[in-house]
Amino acid sequence: MNGNTATPAGVPPVAPVKERLRITEIFHSVQGEADAIGWPTVFVRLTGCPLRCVWCDTEYSFHGGQWHDIDDIVAQVASYGARHVCVTGGEPLSQKRCLILLRKLCDAGHDVSLETSGALDVANVDPRVRKVMDLKPPDSGESARNLWSNLDHLLPHDQVKFVIASRGDFEWARDAVREHAIDRKAMPLFSPVWGKVEPRELAEWIIEERLPVRFQLQLHKLLWNDAAGH
Repeated sequence: MNGNTATPAGVPPVAPVKERLRITEIFHSVQGEADAIGWPTVFVRLTGCPLRCVWCDTEYSFHGGQWHDIDDIVAQVASYGARHVCVTGGEPLSQKRCLILLRKLCDAGHDVSLETSGALDVANVDPRVRKVMDLKPPDSGESARNLWSNLDHLLPHDQVKFVIASRGDFEWARDAVREHAIDRKAMPLFSPVWGKVEPRELAEWIIEERLPVRFQLQLHKLLWNDAAGH
């Protein structure tokens, strides 16, 4: 063998397969939560999610969507002229090529965040990406899906979000923060489930317990009363 891998004469070269993702929507809005709250942001919502949280507000992203070449997604994101990009879902990591999109968005100079459930492995996420990992309390119906080993892959710029629907959820989240010293690894965020826990009530619980966590409301729902999660 001479190591020659050239295409034989008369045989057309095989075009490289383009890397694609199934996308529910791409839109430009204001980031409503986490540490980038308030920044104009391009949201890339990937289709599909293996979880079924009781309070999910983006069920429309579970099915359907359209296939897009990853390079075309990056180009569309760039067309908005925003520095901040949020890759979300559904559960974006349920599509393995999401990792490629994250890397290419970082390479393009964007400040990239990833909204992920905490149920899928984040070990291979580009370290430049700010992971916003949503650990599921009991009232979500999916707390058994939390992949606790993900806490070992947190970086200081990452965030761990707890969406709280009851006093029981709050106590579960409080204990998780203390047991795993989450505040020493990343930023813990406590949010009330819209219509289940009064924001003031949750804020008072945090103060009473002297928790090293950040209280947050979803800004988009205050601005637009947006139940669809934009």
